[in-house]
Amino acid sequence: KPHTEGPLMRTLLPLAAPLAATLAALLAACATNPVTGKSELSLYSESQEIAMGKQSAASVDQTVGLYPDSGVQRYVSALGHSLAAHTERPNLPWQFHVVDDPTVNAFALPGGFIFVTRGLLTHVNDEAELATVVGHECGHVAAKHSVNLMTQEELMTAGLAVGMAVNKTIARYGAYAQQGLQILFLQFSRDDEAQADQLGFKYALADSFDVRQMAPMFQMLDGITQMSGSRIPEWQSTHPLPKNRLAATQARVAQTNVDWTRLKVGRAEYLRMIDGMVYGDDPRNGYFEGTRFVAPALRFEMTFPPGWQTANRADAVLGASASGDAAIVLRTAPGNAQQAEQRFAQTQGLRTAAPSFGSVHGLPATSVDFQLAEQDTTQPPVRGRALFVQHGGATYQLLGYTTMDKWYLYEPAFTQALSSFAEVTDPKVLGVQPARVRVVTLPHAMTLAQFNAAYPSSIGLRELAVMNGLDSAAVIPAGTMVKRVVK
Repeated sequence: KPHTEGPLMRTLLPLAAPLAATLAALLAACATNPVTGKSELSLYSESQEIAMGKQSAASVDQTVGLYPDSGVQRYVSALGHSLAAHTERPNLPWQFHVVDDPTVNAFALPGGFIFVTRGLLTHVNDEAELATVVGHECGHVAAKHSVNLMTQEELMTAGLAVGMAVNKTIARYGAYAQQGLQILFLQFSRDDEAQADQLGFKYALADSFDVRQMAPMFQMLDGITQMSGSRIPEWQSTHPLPKNRLAATQARVAQTNVDWTRLKVGRAEYLRMIDGMVYGDDPRNGYFEGTRFVAPALRFEMTFPPGWQTANRADAVLGASASGDAAIVLRTAPGNAQQAEQRFAQTQGLRTAAPSFGSVHGLPATSVDFQLAEQDTTQPPVRGRALFVQHGGATYQLLGYTTMDKWYLYEPAFTQALSSFAEVTDPKVLGVQPARVRVVTLPHAMTLAQFNAAYPSSIGLRELAVMNGLDSAAVIPAGTMVKRVVK
């Protein structure tokens, strides 16, 4: 039947050829999942997966930082490689690291790059328990969960691109939709997490660990969740609730027919390894007193504007105004102050005024005002001030910036904050030390409350019970190794 080409068809026809090519490429991108053996769509080769993981791992090193204890790093690396040998992808370039982060967490990057936090290590109580956590992260990699999520995101983003070509309304809000996709794929699904639990159980058992110790780990996570007061329905979370993961683990244990006496627990070895580990935030790496930031190890301080939100990362100290329209960033820069300013002035798209040479609290310094024109002409250009200060054999770059129309509103705050950079000489500040885990072998039976009275901790009894995996009212046998936290 004769057909008249309308506006919609004129829009879609130019898309037909590339869309057909895309569909053909998708059909050719099917691969076999190493864990399930099923055919699935994947837009990333194994070499691409490894490259992405390596790049992301380098970013983790820079932004979070590794825990500076080679013995701890070797311990976790050896454990991880032993488990990885039992996965369906033993030939990946597996790496296992401990990050200097006080939160209780572990995460996997594509290609076999696994990280656990020192906060997790201080809350785990034996090697078998840690093996199930690391095995869980290995499961994410073995089952290619990251790659699958990125493939889904690519497909949905491609769908948005087609929609934008057809519908101007979708095009107008496309940026917001894509931001939603980033949030949607930020974490693994509940199904992926459940599968990773099952795989972690399998790998730990294959490596002769007592997988019954997976249960205390979920009990610990549940205890932390209860202490935080953050309990949300399972259907609103990407992770199954700890109590449901605990029930699934207990079901697996009941179905496992092994001689449990021949499996490894490794409690004493593990607790000796973490004895002396930093607990909680490490003030040596810098800390805030209100908006005053102090870095004892580097012997400097600065003060951010009142009411600003602040954050201390391994690669930078950040501040943002309450309305989010101005920022201050502190980080190191190569060379001396003048060299750092010259390199900064060469930044593409940056226009700088004549630099000013002088000092800040007796420290050599160079400052320069700058403007940065945005590529998006609908947004106002950025204006700011950069200060480069030499101190302790290093050069620090302090940037304060906002949009051009807000410059005169924030310029006094920038001036005050940047000029507050100064050397710290207070012995109390310079000598501050973090809290640390100390392991005590009980000389006789006692309750946890009695233990805390005899060997006081700097944390509360409830937190002490969670980190030890103990009931605060139960009697602990003589000879048991128990953790305490000491400042």
